[in-house]
Amino acid sequence: MDGTNDSSQSHFILLGFSDHPHLERILFVVILIAYLLTLVGNTTIILVSRLDPHLHTPMYFFLTHLSFLDLSFTTSSIPQLLYNLNGLDKTISYAGCAIQLFLFLGLGGVECLLLAVMAYDRFVAVCKPLHYMVIMNPRLCLVLVLVAWGCGMGNSLAMSPVTLHLPRCGHNHVDHFLCEMPALIRIACVNTVAIESTVFVLAVGIVLSPLVFILVSYGYIVRAVIQIQSSSGRQKVFNTCGSHLTVVSLFYGNIIYMYMQPGNSSSQDQGKFLTLFYNIVTPLLNPLIYTLRNKEVKGAMRRLLLGNRDVGKE
Repeated sequence: MDGTNDSSQSHFILLGFSDHPHLERILFVVILIAYLLTLVGNTTIILVSRLDPHLHTPMYFFLTHLSFLDLSFTTSSIPQLLYNLNGLDKTISYAGCAIQLFLFLGLGGVECLLLAVMAYDRFVAVCKPLHYMVIMNPRLCLVLVLVAWGCGMGNSLAMSPVTLHLPRCGHNHVDHFLCEMPALIRIACVNTVAIESTVFVLAVGIVLSPLVFILVSYGYIVRAVIQIQSSSGRQKVFNTCGSHLTVVSLFYGNIIYMYMQPGNSSSQDQGKFLTLFYNIVTPLLNPLIYTLRNKEVKGAMRRLLLGNRDVGKE
């Protein structure tokens, strides 16, 4: 087979964890439980944020979008992974692979940008509290979210076709549990230095630029916190900003390691488990991180569950 044109290829085989068959059944149970908890946790955040009027603020508007992103992100690949773990069939159609790659790259890019938007929201709340509601008006919030979605999906629209159209010379065994860009680059039968360089440049724009913005924003926040005299005021800032910083650390710690060195440069097994962590553990933890130390969310949940009986206790 010549292999210079793979457009007729009908499917890929996702090897996933098939080289560790003793782990597949354990992983199936663990991932299924984690996936169900992720669905429940993030859906709860969305419902509470939308149904409780006390949470109709910019911070919870962005948090709602983050939870929706996490739901979409995990659902783009985890059901397919569970199907593959539960049987001998490891195939995914070409169209399914293309959709999975597009969503995985796109939603990941949107999350990078949305975390930067949330950092800006915290910066305004801490450094310009008197003008917060004027600056973070509903129109600006909507524009920021639309820009994040547009740039993230646009980046994926540029990267996905290039990756899918690499000549593979008939190779269709993807050494991963999803159609992920580095894994698809690895099975190409041509020199991929040019595309890896392009991926690196785009990754700097979509991954590192938001991270730099987040770090700069928190630099200003730290400077403002130092000037706060009351310990209760400092504690309030730490509670709200600490949750966001924890999510940023979890998200960026994995994504930078994986995507700033694509292709053959990283350990394949290590990459699989890091992607699994990034794909299921982080979305699972996000609702817990934002609710465990957040009195507003816990209060909203009590109001929704108990109705007027608990209002007087708030």
